[in-house]
Amino acid sequence: MSAPRTVLHRLAPWAPSLALVALALPLEALARGGGGEHYSRPQSDSRNGGGGGDGLPIWLLFEVVRLVFRYPKVTLPLLVLGGVAYWLYKRNLHPDATTRRALDQYEAEQRTLVSSRDVSGWVNALKLKDPSFELEPVLDKARRLFLDLQQAWFLRDMTPVRPFLSDATWQRFDVQLKLLDSQGIRDAITDIEVGDVRLIGLTQSEWFDSIQVRVHARMRDTDVPARFTDAQATDAARKAPLEAFTEVWTFVRKPGAQTRIGEDLFQGKCPNCGAPYKGGAANRCEFCDAVVNSGNYDWTLSEITQGVEHTRYHRTVDGLMQARQADPALNLEVLEDRASLLFWKWISAQSQGDTRGLAKVATAQAVQGLDSELEGLRRQGRRRVFLECAVGSADVRALEVDPSGYDRAHVEIRWSARMGVGPVGERPPQLPTVPQRFVFTLVRKHGATTNTANGMSTNRCPQCNAPLTNSAATTCDFCGTQLASGERDWVLASALPFEAWNANQGRPYSPGPRRNTVRSAPVSQPIAPSGAEGSDVVMDVQERQRLLYMMAAVAAADGTVTSAERKLLKLCSERWGVDWANVEMALNAGPQLFDRLVTRGSPEAEVFLRNIVEMALVDGRIDRKERRMLESAAAHLGLQEQLASMLSGQ
Repeated sequence: MSAPRTVLHRLAPWAPSLALVALALPLEALARGGGGEHYSRPQSDSRNGGGGGDGLPIWLLFEVVRLVFRYPKVTLPLLVLGGVAYWLYKRNLHPDATTRRALDQYEAEQRTLVSSRDVSGWVNALKLKDPSFELEPVLDKARRLFLDLQQAWFLRDMTPVRPFLSDATWQRFDVQLKLLDSQGIRDAITDIEVGDVRLIGLTQSEWFDSIQVRVHARMRDTDVPARFTDAQATDAARKAPLEAFTEVWTFVRKPGAQTRIGEDLFQGKCPNCGAPYKGGAANRCEFCDAVVNSGNYDWTLSEITQGVEHTRYHRTVDGLMQARQADPALNLEVLEDRASLLFWKWISAQSQGDTRGLAKVATAQAVQGLDSELEGLRRQGRRRVFLECAVGSADVRALEVDPSGYDRAHVEIRWSARMGVGPVGERPPQLPTVPQRFVFTLVRKHGATTNTANGMSTNRCPQCNAPLTNSAATTCDFCGTQLASGERDWVLASALPFEAWNANQGRPYSPGPRRNTVRSAPVSQPIAPSGAEGSDVVMDVQERQRLLYMMAAVAAADGTVTSAERKLLKLCSERWGVDWANVEMALNAGPQLFDRLVTRGSPEAEVFLRNIVEMALVDGRIDRKERRMLESAAAHLGLQEQLASMLSGQ
């Protein structure tokens, strides 16, 4: 009997199992289809036993195929049954992309659910200040702006919608388009359908009325090469599935602004004087000099949030009342918009390897520090890459007042991206979308005041109101006013991961000696998150993901991940509700997953470990498995003694 036939007979009893293995290969390949920023599930890595052909010897695969041809009446039905069984098995283990999208839609619906009574109350509150206000025309304009914005995004030219967007929102789209272009791709969308558009919230302050509008929509969306024409991109998008999503759009307007029926930007008229408005980079009316996207005269789009990330809460900010004693017009809406603007300029500088766009809005120390990092990468022929970069929230955490020097604003920015460092001209390896948590510290000379005339137009010279350019000069290109020093407006002093900032309490920026600084919390104690009672670690799914991905990156930093460590990380993924496949991808990516990892034995490492302990204590106790996980994390962080003191009180 020949050797091949002997192998064939040996395999016969295992035909069903082999059929399942053989069928798993094309199914796994299909799950990796699509690619780009729209991938629905992470890729497995053959080094860890997943995916690819390394898991099945090629000779065995040939024998399975031969078995199919030799005994088709037996093996073909087994293949079909095995395939169905495998599909059901995989579906029960992990929800597929369709299921996850349905779950996201359900969560978005729950997060944005309001009563008709609430809506009536909000409308009446607005009518008290603006008798001509009507809800339906505002929702119709939001619907139209949504469609116009999608069209502008598809054509890669946001100019037509610029007058409707705050400066930070405009900067966001501009940077995101450049990030796509740097990767040689464009976003192709078609078949856009806007469903339900409704009011779901109102916040009123002395300086702004803010309305939240929920938009239910569907579209076909995919990535295509940047060289594709609009027609080619549309044809490619038509092959993508029609997907539903929910977004929450926040519009702001100055209290006292009145609805001008038939005289607004949608009719091509200045919302202040009603004269024809022709647009332009300055966003100013040539007749009355009004800044049309300031929010001073009509509703301006200041924020777009995914429905699953929408939250409604009231924030308290340490030091806000003290800061308003020196600057009565200081308000969170403008300050957070300014911080978002600086964030996108910070991302742009890193992705393009060019800090000129930061020169006018960041201190010399901040620009020099970033320049040094980028120069180090250039010498290695490498660059930083950000894919799917998005901001979840920008919230002022605390304000510090220094009557003899510079006031400081700490703004926490939650964002996410698939980011990494790779050779210039090459696309980086597939990485998971990782939640990031940074605190941006902004500084401004004490005594400087908020320019209320600019409103939400935060990318302007505080002296002449001209739009800021991207030149390398630290002064206004039109009037020569010094901008980067913080003498007149908030500028970026530092951008630190949350642990680093929390560990040193945002060590103050001080051009000279620091004295008489007013704080509302002692330096030795961490400042609690705005609007939260106690820690926000437990309830925030993005924060749980971030902590677990960082744990994986720390574990992989030494180049070796033991089976015990992998098992403990898997335990965390199950208990914290984080997809294990993404944790595996974080393990494979290693330290490059984050801008920087916490240093062993450092104060920020202790902050990180304390957050993990709080997570483990969510149910009031730490069991044996959780203790082993914490001990492993503490060993990597060099904090075994500190862990003992953290656990001693439980």
